[in-house]
Amino acid sequence: MTARLRAAAVALLLWIGPACAADPPPLTNTRYDEDYRYLLQAGAGTGASWERFKAIPVTPDGFASLSTGLELRLRGEAVRNSGWGQDEPRNDAYGLWRALPYADLRIGESLRLFGQLIMADAVGKLDPLAPPDADRIDLMQGFADLNVPLGEAQGTLRVGRQMLAYGSERLISIRYGANVPRAFDAVKGIVTAGPWRVDAFYGRPIQPTPELFDDGRDAKRTAWALYATRPVDFGWGGSAGLDAYYIGYRNRRAGFDAGRANELRHTVGLRSFGKADGWDWNWEAMGQFGRFGSGSIRAWSLATDSGHRFTGLPLQPRLGLKANIASGDSNPRDDRLETFNPLFPRAKYFGELTPIGPFNLMNLHPSLDLALSDEFSLSASAVAFWRESLDDGVYDLTGGLLRSGAGSKARYVGTQGELVLSYSSGRSFEGLISYSLFQPGSFLKDSGPAKTIHFAGMEAVFKF
Repeated sequence: MTARLRAAAVALLLWIGPACAADPPPLTNTRYDEDYRYLLQAGAGTGASWERFKAIPVTPDGFASLSTGLELRLRGEAVRNSGWGQDEPRNDAYGLWRALPYADLRIGESLRLFGQLIMADAVGKLDPLAPPDADRIDLMQGFADLNVPLGEAQGTLRVGRQMLAYGSERLISIRYGANVPRAFDAVKGIVTAGPWRVDAFYGRPIQPTPELFDDGRDAKRTAWALYATRPVDFGWGGSAGLDAYYIGYRNRRAGFDAGRANELRHTVGLRSFGKADGWDWNWEAMGQFGRFGSGSIRAWSLATDSGHRFTGLPLQPRLGLKANIASGDSNPRDDRLETFNPLFPRAKYFGELTPIGPFNLMNLHPSLDLALSDEFSLSASAVAFWRESLDDGVYDLTGGLLRSGAGSKARYVGTQGELVLSYSSGRSFEGLISYSLFQPGSFLKDSGPAKTIHFAGMEAVFKF
C-alpha cells in the first residue's frame, strides 16, 4: 500500500476517533470486541493509566497498532455435601486463580491478529480436579481476521482458536464462570448489513488439560451454526432485539438415561429481548431434531427471564422471574430421544451453585436485586426444580447423568436459595461474595444420598 493510501486510512481513523474518545469501549469477557484505535489521535486520551497499553503505534503513522490487556481473577470456594453427599470429596475448600493476558495487532482496516494466553490453577483442592479447574499455561485464543467490503455490507473471516458466545449463552457460551473458559478451534464468518448481523461458524471445542501447551480439540464433538440478530423498534421506546438461529451438533459418544450412541442434533430457535419503561425481558424458544443411534430426536425448551426495576423507590429494587422448561424423555426404551440438550451452556447456569443442568427440567426462579450504593448491590433468589418427564433422569451441567429416572416416580427435585453481594469500582475492578444451598426434594431422596448442599464463594476480578 502506498504512503498516501496509508495516510488516508489513518486520517479516517483519526476523524472518527473523537466520537469515541470520551467513551472508551466497555471491558468484555472475550476482549476481542474492544477497539481502542481512537487513542491514535493526539489528545484523544484522558490520561488514565490503562491508556498507555492501548493502541500503541507499531508504524510511525499509526497504520499498524497494538493493544494489550490483562484479566486477573482470584476466587475462593467452599462446599459441603457435594452432589448431595454422593460425590467424593464431599467437603472441600480451595482457591482458584487465573490470568488472561492478550495482545491485539490491527493493520489498517483489513487485517487483525489476536492472541490470548491462559494461566489457571487450583490451590488446595482435593483430587480429582475437573477439566475447567486448571490449565497452567496454554493458548486461550489465537486467530486472524480478514475484513472485506461486500457491496454495502461488511464481511469478516475469522480463523483460529476463539471464544464463541451467542445470545444469552444458553446454548453456546464461553463458560466464563468456570476457572478455564471455553474456546473452539473454528472458522467463522461475520456479515454486517444494515441492522442485521449474521454469523456462521464451524468448529470443535477445546478440551483443557492441566499441563503446559497441551490443550487439543475434543475429538468427540463438533458444532456448526448460522446465527442472525438485529435491533427491533416496537414503537414504545427503550431498546429491543430479535435473534434467529440454527445450530448443528454432533457427539460421537453421547450418553443419556436412554443409553449411549452417536448423536446428531439440530437446534432452531428464536429469542426476543429488550428494555422499556423499567421492564426487561429475555425470552427464548428452541426446538431440536436429529438422530440418536438408530432412533430419532425430538426435544424442545422454553426459557423466560422477565423483570421490572422500580427506579423511584429506595435501593431501586428489581423484581425478576425466570421460568424455564426443558423436555425430557418420556420413554427411554423406545427409539425416540426427547431429552433436550443445551449443547455448550454457560457456567453457573442457575446461580453461583449449579449442581444440575437444563436437561429434563422445569424451574421457577424469582429474584430481588437491590442497589445498595453506586458500588454495592445485593441479589437474593430462590429456585424450585421439577423433572419434566418422570421417566427421565437428572443431569449435571455437562450432560452427565446424576440420577436415573428409574429410581423414583417423584417429580420434585429440590429447592435452591442464594445471596450474592457484588461490588464494582470504575472500569477495572469487580468482586462478589455468595452463599448458596440446595435442599433435596422427593426425587433425590428416593434415588440416593440427599443431604443439603452448602456452597460459599468469594471472587475478585481485575481487568485493563
